[in-house]
Amino acid sequence: MLNDLNTFLQRWIAILTPLSLVVGVLFHQVGEQLLFIVTWLFAFMTFVGSLGMNVKEVRMVGKHPGVVLMSIAFLHMIMPAWAYFLSIIFFDDHLLTVGFVLAVAIPTGVTSVIWVTISKGNLPLCLSIILIDTLLAPIVLPAIIHIVVGERITIDNMSLILNLLWMIVLPTIVGIALNELSKGSVQKKWGPQLAPFSKLSLFAIVAINGSAVAPYVQKITLELVGIIAMVLFIALTGYASALLLAHLLWRDPVIVTTFMFVGGMRNIATGVVIATTFFPAKVAMPVVFGMLFQQVLASLYNKVGDWYGRRHIRLNEIG
Repeated sequence: MLNDLNTFLQRWIAILTPLSLVVGVLFHQVGEQLLFIVTWLFAFMTFVGSLGMNVKEVRMVGKHPGVVLMSIAFLHMIMPAWAYFLSIIFFDDHLLTVGFVLAVAIPTGVTSVIWVTISKGNLPLCLSIILIDTLLAPIVLPAIIHIVVGERITIDNMSLILNLLWMIVLPTIVGIALNELSKGSVQKKWGPQLAPFSKLSLFAIVAINGSAVAPYVQKITLELVGIIAMVLFIALTGYASALLLAHLLWRDPVIVTTFMFVGGMRNIATGVVIATTFFPAKVAMPVVFGMLFQQVLASLYNKVGDWYGRRHIRLNEIG
């Protein structure tokens, strides 16, 4: 039954995620009372996702150091700079600028594993990038936020770092340790049983945090439409630029596909929790709206990656 539930949730995640946001906005009075459980739900999600990781994944850094380093640079330098540039051009609002940058500066999404697997990318490389990026989050993310926020918004950096350690780093270390000590059996035994609850936790996080942006989305305005359009454009260009950059650097369909999903996806739930916990509610808007498009665009770019792979094969045959 749990396997069937997990399959159902996985199949409809692109619809259920934005639907959860709508539910959160409509019933924001309920969500406001449940904000205290969000960090616990996220820590649980991180723990479940890390049960499939092990120390061996780090060895991929030695085999593909350039891919790993470029992934970190793309995630935390190139895309934040791009989001900052676009936001200051089209929006004269510092809170929105912080929100757009935060939306792309957060760690890569664990769900990229699913799409890398589907597209026959390099799964061990994908896992190693996720692991390293996750462990770097308490250092990299506060630094980026500090640069963008400046003196105009007061933020407790120590609380932010501790929050990231609790939500991401500690559950990851515990999950990896259990996987190593059990020689992989914990993933086989617990993984399938916990997977549906992890996805349900994601939907709960989206719905609960949807209450934070409720005042801004209950009335359709030109600014709201513009924010959603900008989120979509940044997400589209994120996948596309990751694909182009990987093509220029490596021209290997397996690496290109892996880099595209790692660079295009984000652990948006992390950004939502940080935005709603440490910033005014308006900062959360660009982050939350990213949930509307991420899985749908991943499905679209999966087809693009498939076309790229077939094209590469044809060119090799001609050559």
